[in-house]
Amino acid sequence: MKENKAMQKLPPYLFARIEQKIAEAKEKGIDIINLGIGDPDQPTPRHIIDRMATSIYDTSNHQYPTSVGLLEFRQAVADWYKKRFGVNLDPKSEVVSLLGSKEGIAHISSAYLDQGDVNLVPDPGYPVYGIGTLLAGGEQYIMPLKEENGFLPVLEDIPSVIAQKAKIMFINYPNNPTGAVAGLDFFEKVVEFAKSYDILVCHDAPYTEVAFDGIKPVSFLQIEGAKDVGIEFHSLSKTYNMTGWRLGWAAGNKAAIEVLGRFKSNIDSGVFQAIQYAGIEALNGPQDSIEKMQALYEERRDACARGLARLGWQVKPPQASFYFWVPVPRGFTSASFAELVLEKAGVIITPGNGYGQYGEGYFRIALTVDKSRIDEAFDRLEKALGKVEL
Repeated sequence: MKENKAMQKLPPYLFARIEQKIAEAKEKGIDIINLGIGDPDQPTPRHIIDRMATSIYDTSNHQYPTSVGLLEFRQAVADWYKKRFGVNLDPKSEVVSLLGSKEGIAHISSAYLDQGDVNLVPDPGYPVYGIGTLLAGGEQYIMPLKEENGFLPVLEDIPSVIAQKAKIMFINYPNNPTGAVAGLDFFEKVVEFAKSYDILVCHDAPYTEVAFDGIKPVSFLQIEGAKDVGIEFHSLSKTYNMTGWRLGWAAGNKAAIEVLGRFKSNIDSGVFQAIQYAGIEALNGPQDSIEKMQALYEERRDACARGLARLGWQVKPPQASFYFWVPVPRGFTSASFAELVLEKAGVIITPGNGYGQYGEGYFRIALTVDKSRIDEAFDRLEKALGKVEL
């Protein structure tokens, strides 16, 4: 019983390896400070939990849900897009529910790629873009995200012969892992590029509501013509501290939404309806928890920036997402530095090479622990490492 060639090429998922390292360290009695995985540590707001609690007892929710999602949920998504971004969406044809946006991002390639087809994939980037491409039998063409370009892909550098073969372009702003933010001008270029080469744009946007300094990240769908060429993935995970609930959506181009919905209807039975009703409450209910969340992460961000500066890093704090993207000290690879930090300080950081070849030389810090633990992490690092040489 031998797995197929795609599975043979597939490495263990980055965060599965990190979870294993955490478990091994805990078995040794080490107090671990986990700055690795981007999983919010705050609870889901109470009014959302209360809606879930009442929905569980409604026996109509105990049956199979619709595969594309309750129309009431898709309407709530459309209403939220109108209020937040000024974007009009038809909930019946331009929104599909997902078992978390990760599921849809992984499956969109299987819905569009034939063997050997090409996807344009950002590097460093969320590993699932490349994994979904690989599992669908496609090939990825790397779009480097470099600091000198604001961690935006340079579309002009993509050879026309590659662009003509490409089926999908993945983009992600606010960006994981770099924290970079894109403006409407960049998305306008993406729409023009996609129209020129008949490419489906898949914008991954789960961090639009995690922003600081008065920044209001924009939606790809705000651009005129965006719905002609693309869809946007979003979820409740980061906005409402609902990572474990597994509820998200894709919105935009009608044809792509229909294809993704048709694909999903053949492989899953949709999201538990009680969770969808909780999602409706999240989108339609009080939004004050978002401001509180942003203030909390901004306090942690500033503490992290102070800690990095104390040790010799002069890193520009992110304006969005809850990640720092930090160069490793001289003489280390991203993996060897992460291993040293774990061994000497009991602190988990994510090595940049887990996000692709252009992630080498960096590591990621997630602001998903209490400020006191962030301060303690840098106290430990200062004691173990002293000043760093960059």
